[in-house]
Amino acid sequence: MKLRLPAGVFANDIGIDLGTANTLLYVRGEGVVISEPSIVALDRGRNSVIAVGQAAKAMLGRTPGNIEVVRPLRSGVIADFEVAQTMLRELIGRIQPRGRLFRPRVVIGVSSCTTQVEKRAVREAAMQAGAQAVYLVEEPMAAAIGAGIPIQEPSGHLIVDIGGGTTEVAVISLSGIVYCQSVRSGGDDMNDSITQYIKKHYNLLVGERRVEEFKLALGASRPAAEGPRTLQIKGSDIVARVPKTITINEEEVREALYDSVGTIVETVRVCLERIPPEIAADMVDNGIVLTGGGALLAGLDDIIRKEMYLPVTIAPDPLSCVARGIGVLLDDLPLLKRVALDH
Repeated sequence: MKLRLPAGVFANDIGIDLGTANTLLYVRGEGVVISEPSIVALDRGRNSVIAVGQAAKAMLGRTPGNIEVVRPLRSGVIADFEVAQTMLRELIGRIQPRGRLFRPRVVIGVSSCTTQVEKRAVREAAMQAGAQAVYLVEEPMAAAIGAGIPIQEPSGHLIVDIGGGTTEVAVISLSGIVYCQSVRSGGDDMNDSITQYIKKHYNLLVGERRVEEFKLALGASRPAAEGPRTLQIKGSDIVARVPKTITINEEEVREALYDSVGTIVETVRVCLERIPPEIAADMVDNGIVLTGGGALLAGLDDIIRKEMYLPVTIAPDPLSCVARGIGVLLDDLPLLKRVALDH
């Protein structure tokens, strides 16, 4: 007599892009099933979790004294282990309900500048959240795979992965990273720069969500011939302590982002200066590929193109490149073992 198991008892392997700004979960055979902000809302009085992801983000700046909204990751690494573990357990639980016979294998994308201690923290958080085994993969490698770059060919490809907490510039060839330069600067730093600019020039405090919205709306590109675009911003006047609305234009946003964008451009330049000449020659044909949420900043590709004199393309759906790359690795175990860290 053949034993019949109820549907859904087997675990599906899971890929996780554990980002500073957003966490994406990829389920083998299904694709990206969860894309949520890496935010957790906690009731400190009752020591309980109120919300995770988008629901927690909606609470930013609107919570009473007993509720704290926490970002468990900073600059691409876990800053609050317990909250990160709680977030992972909640997100994995949405797609991996209790009652299954087997726990999933989990592949997680991590920053290339992650230390051994930080890698161990990521592994432990995933194991505590219910993983059977954990593989770590460098985010630039996963992003390159997700962007459709043929990483196994003997040809150099340059990927610029701009996340919320880190920007990673890597040259990839023959399934390995030839050179990688990582800076703990990304979308969050851009938001902070705009926040400080508005505070300094307009005496206005603006919420984090508002800053993110008009950063993407106005971007870093130079004003068009018909003149700079403008956007209204609402916030709290520092002096009068009352709500206030101001109008800001894209020239001001570009000025606020000057240092952050300059850091990304300089990181790309350093990487290009340090690669072997044969691979440098490949860059002329293959160009530069931008991935990550920062790739959505209007005009950034034009700035890098003009500074580096190389073709620059933005990967399709740059936000999910790392998650989709991990998904490819879930289907290709030999390649996963080749690119995984410490395995």
